[in-house]
Amino acid sequence: MTKRPSPISATVDFDADGVQHGFLKLPISTDESAWGAVMIPVTVVKNGEGPTALLTGGNHGDEYEGITALLKLSSELRAEDVQGRVIIVPCMNQPAVMAGKRTSGLDGGNLNRSFPGDPDGTVTEKIADYFTRVMVPMCDVVLDLHSGGRTLDIIPFGASHVLENAEQQRRALEGAKAFGAPYAMMMFELDAAALFDTAVESQGKIFVATELGGGGTSTPQSLAVTERGVRNVLIHFGLVEGEVEMPAEPQVYLDMPDASCYVQSEHSGLLEVCFALGERVEKGEVVARVFDPTRSGTAPVEYRASRSGVLAARRHPALVNMGDTIAVIADIVDSLG
Repeated sequence: MTKRPSPISATVDFDADGVQHGFLKLPISTDESAWGAVMIPVTVVKNGEGPTALLTGGNHGDEYEGITALLKLSSELRAEDVQGRVIIVPCMNQPAVMAGKRTSGLDGGNLNRSFPGDPDGTVTEKIADYFTRVMVPMCDVVLDLHSGGRTLDIIPFGASHVLENAEQQRRALEGAKAFGAPYAMMMFELDAAALFDTAVESQGKIFVATELGGGGTSTPQSLAVTERGVRNVLIHFGLVEGEVEMPAEPQVYLDMPDASCYVQSEHSGLLEVCFALGERVEKGEVVARVFDPTRSGTAPVEYRASRSGVLAARRHPALVNMGDTIAVIADIVDSLG
C-alpha cells in the first residue's frame, strides 16, 4: 500500500546554492497549541555540484556532544567552504531535545527505534518517515552523532556495521576510521531493524555512527573529538578541502562480534563497575557488582566478563534495574574489515 506524502514540510530549498537556516515543520495539535507545529531546525549549505552529506544529532535528546557540535557548525560553515551540499539537523527529535530526555516529550517515542516510520503514526514515527523517504534519498553519506546520554558513558569511537554489500561496508568503515576518534569500531547492535542506521544502509547509502561520551552532558574533550570528527568526515568524503586530522596516539580498532559483548543486569540495586572506561578486561574477571541497598551484611552479586577486551561502555547512574546494560566489552583487533 502506497504511503501518503509526509505531513512535514521544509522552509528551506534543498536545491538552492548558498546558506539557508530554517525548519522542518510538523503540524501538531495539543492542549497548549491547537494549531501548532514541531519545529526541527535545519541548515543547508550548498555550493555547486558534488556529494551530499546529512549530519544529524539529537536522535536521542539527551546526547549533547552531537547536538552542540552541529549547532556550532550550522553558524560557522560557509558556502565557499563546501563543494556539494551539507545538510545539518542538530536536533532530529526536537521534542526529546527540548525535554532533555532520550525519548520524545510529546509521545514518549524513541526515534532511533521508530524507523522506517509512518506518515500516519505518532509524532516520532512521522519524523522517522520523513527522514526515511525525503532526507536519506537526497544524500550520499549520513553521519549520525550519538553518545551515552544520561544512562551510559562510552569511549569515543566512530562505528560502522557488517553489511551484505562489501563495497558499501568498506566505504562506511573507512568513514568511521576517518572520523578520527581515539577508537574505531565494527559495532554489533542488539536489535537493528528499527534503527536510523538500517533505514540509511538499506537504501545503499554510506552510514557512519559515533558514540562520544555521555552522562547527560558534554566536556571540552568530548566536544573537541566531535567537532574534529565532523570536519574529518566532510574532508574524507570530498565536501570540504583539507587533510583529515587523526588523534595523537594510534587509533585503536575494536570489534563487537555478537551479543556476548553486552553485560546486562539480572538484579536491581546499587552498581559498582570495577574497571574504568578503556581499561583491559580479561575473560572471567569481575567486571561489576550489584549490591542490595535494602539491607546490610549481604554479599553483592558479581558479574564476570564472558570475553576479554576493553571496557567500551558502562552504565552511568549507580542505581541499576533488571535488564539494564551495565558494561560493554569489545575485542581489540589489529584491523577492521
